[in-house]
Amino acid sequence: MIIIRWLLALLSGALFAVGLVLSGMTEPARVIGFLNVGGLVDAARFGRWDPSLAFVMAGAVAVSLIAFAVTPRPGRRPWLADRFRLPGRSDVDARLLLGAALFGVGWGLSGYCPGPAIASVLTGGAGTVVFVVALALGMCIAARVVSRRPVLAPEGPEGPTGLEALD
Repeated sequence: MIIIRWLLALLSGALFAVGLVLSGMTEPARVIGFLNVGGLVDAARFGRWDPSLAFVMAGAVAVSLIAFAVTPRPGRRPWLADRFRLPGRSDVDARLLLGAALFGVGWGLSGYCPGPAIASVLTGGAGTVVFVVALALGMCIAARVVSRRPVLAPEGPEGPTGLEALD
């Protein structure tokens, strides 16, 4: 069973990488062009806005809606795991807001978010490698900082809640 899980994870990751490449998400200029909403107001001053990734997002939402519709309901077991592992926290705190802001600033400045950057390591050049190394270092630093803080979410009847439930 563990080999099947690993093979499906590998297949899912490869399919995701192909989708990122085909959609243009691995091209920083296209991503920055999409995030350049100033181009909607004054293209001469800010550059042209590239709406192509809006179609990628619409396709992703459609696939997600279908996936959620066919996902087994609570109380049923997933196909390849003993149980569903969902976060127990739904609050919005400073840590979440700071993380979202850092993610957005990094994405806007570099044109990469983690998935497309990792998919582009072999073809994206030195800048991509620098981004992925900085991403890994940032994750290590964040893990050390978080591990020194007390867990804010109590353990529920299903086990740990919050980020711990994703391990």
